[in-house]
Amino acid sequence: MQDMAGNQISRRALAMGAFAGGASLALSVAGHAASDPGPESTWLDVHQFGAKGDGKSIDTAAIQAAIDAASEKKAAVFFPPGQYLSAEIHARPHVSLIGIPAWDYQGGAGSTIKLVDSKATCLLNITNARGATVAGLAMEGDQLGQGIHGIFLNKPDYGPHEDTFRIERCQVTRFSGDGVRLTCAWAFSIRHSMVAFNQGDGVRLRGWDGFLLDNWLSGNRGAGFGAHDENASVTMTGNRIEWNHEGILIVGGHGYNITGNFLDRNGACGILLVAGHAETCSQMAITGNYFHISGKNAVPATYDSCQIRMEDSQGVTCVGNVLHIGRNDEKGTWSPSYGIVYKKLANCVIANNVLHQGAIKELLADLGGHGNGLVVKDNPGSLFNPGEEPDD
Repeated sequence: MQDMAGNQISRRALAMGAFAGGASLALSVAGHAASDPGPESTWLDVHQFGAKGDGKSIDTAAIQAAIDAASEKKAAVFFPPGQYLSAEIHARPHVSLIGIPAWDYQGGAGSTIKLVDSKATCLLNITNARGATVAGLAMEGDQLGQGIHGIFLNKPDYGPHEDTFRIERCQVTRFSGDGVRLTCAWAFSIRHSMVAFNQGDGVRLRGWDGFLLDNWLSGNRGAGFGAHDENASVTMTGNRIEWNHEGILIVGGHGYNITGNFLDRNGACGILLVAGHAETCSQMAITGNYFHISGKNAVPATYDSCQIRMEDSQGVTCVGNVLHIGRNDEKGTWSPSYGIVYKKLANCVIANNVLHQGAIKELLADLGGHGNGLVVKDNPGSLFNPGEEPDD
């Protein structure tokens, strides 16, 4: 490879240069944020406003002061690594909240905000924070109170403008409500984040025009992703959706692209489509996903013990998915009983799914009541006998 002057550039040198550039950018941001913010600074450090991040001091007022100051100049607020104890804080329009992510399944590290108010509505309120970004922060709910959400958008209606907020590289865990609760959301993205171990849904959506890409939605008492009210136009790609009560629950939604996700060990259905609020589910593509050990907590031989369940749906294609049985870490009950359960479908396709050892009782359970245009074909597979050894 040559540069513009004709000098040779090796692939190794190019890679090292890219690595060094990324490291320099991170150090530059941290150093810039830690300096005196000044009137023209686009980076404000919460420490400059009195936050300690020592896991002992209550930093609510300091954090909010930094956010409010940033909102005057559409700046970014930087959280150096530490544990910031806080009650509810409010994001502002066009303000970025930036931390250093270092979290894992066991808990937050790096830049962490921990809830300390058991009477709060949420930890981070993004209502009316149009164009905001939340990146690199771990948010810990500590199971305080009842029904407290991690990140909460709570609009009375959709309003005249898109929200266009971004949640990236964040961890939102152990809240007594939903991890991320979006009410009347319009245009958003959640990427590369972990939303886990919450008492409600991981992500609960009322709204549309969203992207969920490359996330962990894990161990939530509700659904990994739950859309219980009006919902539409969502792209879900490359997510690991595991150990929730249900993997994906969509009530009366339309316009979904659910592609390339890994749904593992959810307690009931891997994906459940049902009618609601006077609408059927419609216009959805469910393609190229892997379903493993769905229904692990369901009563065996009930239809909750299934990989995919589609009811009252039209214009849905369920094609090219892989379904396989299993049990929790080589112990417990084998599941699921059923592979794909379907009822009251019209103009839908269920085809070319692979169900090798895909269920225990029945691969395809047709509950009838269909309209015109249902195609079910070429779904090869085999039932699994729990007395046998499964194929890996």
